[in-house]
Amino acid sequence: MTDARPIHTDFQPLLDLKSKAVIDLFTDLRCYVLALHPDSIELLYHTHALTAVFSLSEKLSDAFCMLPIYTNHLNLGFNKGTLLSDPHGLLTGTGNLIRHITVAQPKDYRNPKVKALILEAIRQAREDMGKPPKATGKTISKIKIS
Repeated sequence: MTDARPIHTDFQPLLDLKSKAVIDLFTDLRCYVLALHPDSIELLYHTHALTAVFSLSEKLSDAFCMLPIYTNHLNLGFNKGTLLSDPHGLLTGTGNLIRHITVAQPKDYRNPKVKALILEAIRQAREDMGKPPKATGKTISKIKIS
């Protein structure tokens, strides 16, 4: 799948340190999320994991999902996953709000069940949002370059 929005220059060198399989999965999953909500603001972080967060605004509090990349795997995380209906039991985790799906191959997210979860998370974030966003469809790096 071609990427309509290029990966940020702060993010790419850190992504390149991962295995080809993880990079390919991340790239495809990122494109999938952006195809479902092209106006997303992508917030990039490098803390315990290299993470792309997808938000309706420039605020982390308006985020609907995230893609944390660890050493050998990545997840599709939902910021308010405990509030999502999950009739198929796809979401795992023990936190107060965050839940995730472990991603090992495209079929782990390219299916109607996960698409429904992502769309519900977007609707939920939209309902929880205060003011309309000032900007849409851009990537913002929060990565501190040393």
